[in-house]
Amino acid sequence: MTTKFSATGLFAGYGRGRPCVREVDIELGSGQVMALLGPNGAGKTTLLLTLVGLLAPLGGSMELDGQPVAAGNARAASKAGIVLVPDDRSLFKSLTVVENLRLARHKDGPTIDEVIEYFPALGERRSIAAGMLSGGEQQMLALGRAFVQAPKVLLVDELSMGLAPVVVESLLPVVRSFADERNAAVVLVEQHVHMALSVADHAMVLRHGEVTTSGPAAELAASPHLLEQAYLGESAGADSVVF
Repeated sequence: MTTKFSATGLFAGYGRGRPCVREVDIELGSGQVMALLGPNGAGKTTLLLTLVGLLAPLGGSMELDGQPVAAGNARAASKAGIVLVPDDRSLFKSLTVVENLRLARHKDGPTIDEVIEYFPALGERRSIAAGMLSGGEQQMLALGRAFVQAPKVLLVDELSMGLAPVVVESLLPVVRSFADERNAAVVLVEQHVHMALSVADHAMVLRHGEVTTSGPAAELAASPHLLEQAYLGESAGADSVVF
């Protein structure tokens, strides 16, 4: 299975108001990971909600494997294979690990046992209610629930929310492995900039809803001054932010 996902000239926002995100272009293929970076309020979550159909775009278009993605139609996006891991995880807290995975599983997705191979810690907790898991385990389950849906395009919003950096450092390579092994295209929103760049092929920085820089992740990782300017503007000083 190969995937080609694109968004062209995308404007995103809420209702009939001014767009929060303007003229974004994305092009991803099978197994490619894009780190979507930027300061708080830059429009990253708004963009993901638009890509997954929870918000209707205010302009532009999206295609998946040569077919247009219906604007603002979350059901159609899900059916096409676009899956979001939201920043609040949205688990069924009273259901067990296995029950959460079983409810989400698509017939073409990996089995529950295959998903647990990505997250061995869940194997020991498979009969535990999701609400009793640690924050890191809940994030594993949220990712696993997305994995079993056989996503062609996986959108991950703030994987690190509320987690210690050491946990984030262990989870990001799993997302990379899933993309490689399942030919999924991934858009990863992450505040741990260099951790995200270490697993990504491409990177895009949003600031005030506009793309300030984009390119190969390795090149941006090697250019901290360029990243700093992309986040904070041309007047940013060399010591004003730590990436």
